[in-house]
Amino acid sequence: MTNTVKKNPFDFSEWSSLADTDPKAFELRREQVIESVIQSMPDAKQDRMRRLQWRIDQERRLAKSPMAACIRLSNMMWENVLGKNGLLDNLQHMDQQRLKRRSLATNANVLRFPGKDS
Repeated sequence: MTNTVKKNPFDFSEWSSLADTDPKAFELRREQVIESVIQSMPDAKQDRMRRLQWRIDQERRLAKSPMAACIRLSNMMWENVLGKNGLLDNLQHMDQQRLKRRSLATNANVLRFPGKDS
């Protein structure tokens, strides 16, 4: 059996060179690739992804440097993981619901109904 690895079409050197030589072309291409990815998603998710991308773009715009943008985006990500109603909260809620369902299923009272003989 052959183990094939899908090659990543992203070429960092090409993107880096484009950013250095023609920042406007880099930005246009970046926007086109992002839009292409969003359009490849199910319709129900596209609006949410566009809103998320808008937020990312605003964080990048407000940052004073690329490193500051990276830090802002990292903080935004961690807030969505660890913050109120974030991923961790939702996972814990799901686990509590699972335990509650299990508890109800294992602690059920079994009722005996009188049969014909009683």
